[in-house]
Amino acid sequence: MLVLSRKVGQKILIGDKISVTVVRVGQGGVRIGVEAPDELEVVREELKSDAVGESKSPVSRLRAPK
Repeated sequence: MLVLSRKVGQKILIGDKISVTVVRVGQGGVRIGVEAPDELEVVREELKSDAVGESKSPVSRLRAPK
């Protein structure tokens, strides 16, 4: 696992098409923004299918409305 330190507004680039931006840091956690191609599914880990292959919750793409 690669562990990086970033400040608010700074980005981490993954390949040529994915960027992760630190949006806000607070006492309770960190808010991040993910920019990725539409064909790439971006899902929070807790919403990903469990070992049996059943979804724990409806999976929705994490995209801002256009």
